[in-house]
Amino acid sequence: MTSRRLARRPLQTRLALAYAAGFYAAGVFVLVLVAVPLAGIDAAIPKGRPSASATTETGPGIGLPHLLTGSAVALVVLIPVALALGWFVAGRFLRPLRAITTTAQIISAGDLHRRLSLGEPTDELTELGHTLDDLFARLQASFDAQRHFVANASHELRTPLAGQRTLLEVALADPDAGTDTLRSACQEALALGEHQERLVQALLALATSERGVTRWDTLDLAHVVDGVLASRRDQATEKGIDLAGHLTPAVTAGDPKLIESLVANLIDNAIRHNQTDGHVKVTTQTSGVQAALTVTNSGPVIPGNQIQRLFQPFQKLAPDRHGRRDGYGLGLAIVQAVTQAHHATLTTSARPEGGLSITVRFAQNRH
Repeated sequence: MTSRRLARRPLQTRLALAYAAGFYAAGVFVLVLVAVPLAGIDAAIPKGRPSASATTETGPGIGLPHLLTGSAVALVVLIPVALALGWFVAGRFLRPLRAITTTAQIISAGDLHRRLSLGEPTDELTELGHTLDDLFARLQASFDAQRHFVANASHELRTPLAGQRTLLEVALADPDAGTDTLRSACQEALALGEHQERLVQALLALATSERGVTRWDTLDLAHVVDGVLASRRDQATEKGIDLAGHLTPAVTAGDPKLIESLVANLIDNAIRHNQTDGHVKVTTQTSGVQAALTVTNSGPVIPGNQIQRLFQPFQKLAPDRHGRRDGYGLGLAIVQAVTQAHHATLTTSARPEGGLSITVRFAQNRH
């Protein structure tokens, strides 16, 4: 506490000296304003001749020496008075700032739920307090989301690791295990390892997207989508899903790898969360000064109040059925991160007959 007071003292001292100088200058101005006319009147009266107005006086007037002496004494007395007033005003001015500093130190020490909550009067310091409260609220939300993300990522990684370990322990503990049994155990262990690898790749893609765009290249969304569609047609055919593209040139600027990741995750999500004999329609077009990408798919009916939750990491509308391991709840989170990194706009709507319609609009000429 002592060190903080010492750290604050120079600012209060400078403000006190500035205010004291103002008070002292005002006092000097008032004395000069009063003393100079009086001194002029005294000098205009000849010695030995009382003025006409002095005939009614009962005593001697104020002479110039007395006036100068009184003024000098007043100026000397005004110095400590000005310093005291300056110190008081500076302290009053710095009181809200000290409250802000103290509360900010408490919050930075780990109490993210604390707020400044400055009330009246409304001034620049109050606006600063409100701005800091908003900042602390965003920091709290960010830290909470980070802790939630780490907990979910740990759970997602721990599950296949535990399954892999159990599988190998059971195979090794069986004294009669033959070649076929061990081969089957190894194949399942490899499948679990591939699951972990895909999860780590998804986490890396999310982290890369949240880092932001480091390069801006001109690209055509139609060309990017065409390449992704070609690599997903076999997967869609196996699931009985009609994968169609209606592509027209849509030129924009951005990181090609991140935008390809966005397109791939949108299409993968549309295929994964679909139904038998369903469809996925991908459209690229130019709309005004924007390049638009729209992915529409059939599927289960999604409540409107659940849409935003799906864009959070590890969030799924329903648990995977039939033991499927092809979804991690990261696809739409990656889409949102890439969209924000490119300063694009993301629009999502639930289709009444089931499924989603997601549109991402990029600026055509950002750089």
